[in-house]
Amino acid sequence: MAESVIGAMHGIDIDGVSLGFRVAGDPAGPPMVLLHGLGDDERDWHTVLPALADRHRVYALDLRGHGRSSHPGRYSFELMRDDVLGFLDAVGVERGVLVGHSMGGTVAILLAEAAPHRLTHLILEDTAAPRPGALKRPPLDPPDTPTPFDFAVVNAIRAQLTDPDPTWWERTAAVDVPTLVIAGAESHIPRQLLAEMVDRMPDATLVTIPAGHNVHRDQPAEFLAAVDGFLAARAVH
Repeated sequence: MAESVIGAMHGIDIDGVSLGFRVAGDPAGPPMVLLHGLGDDERDWHTVLPALADRHRVYALDLRGHGRSSHPGRYSFELMRDDVLGFLDAVGVERGVLVGHSMGGTVAILLAEAAPHRLTHLILEDTAAPRPGALKRPPLDPPDTPTPFDFAVVNAIRAQLTDPDPTWWERTAAVDVPTLVIAGAESHIPRQLLAEMVDRMPDATLVTIPAGHNVHRDQPAEFLAAVDGFLAARAVH
């Protein structure tokens, strides 16, 4: 895919951690930030990035431990949340649309709980706020061959999914940012978890698409239609 279509890569230092990010779209467009899932990086969004950049100034981050970002060896949902908040400050995004897939969606939920005033809309792809007892993710042995990301992030995140801070789930009831939750009908993530979170949130909608866990890659047209329809219906004036 041509570089002119998907923008250009940049890097920025946030409290000693270098974050790689791609930026695309009209600088005057409404900001949108994309957060990828565990083991991926900003390239995972390339199937939908050109369409999103037609209407937004899109920033696709490499979260710490992934892609072109630093591998500091310290990983948690909270650290990633704080990285993203620092990033918003550094690039001058006061408010914008936050889109998160899987791990990135959990980071987005924590950011919405901590700083809802920074978001116009929240879009969560096949993820729910972790809650005690909902998921069991035992640690994994490191693979025999190197991974393109820091494998240390895997077990750090799996430990938090298994034994999460209970306030993460409790605080979803106070997130009044307009929220779209997109579920993959064939995903390994129980749809009921997503539905229960949507029921708790004051202004949330659940859409299910015939796809696996990575909806935007499996069904990009359907994913974009859901996002565009939601943003059009909930336009900020």
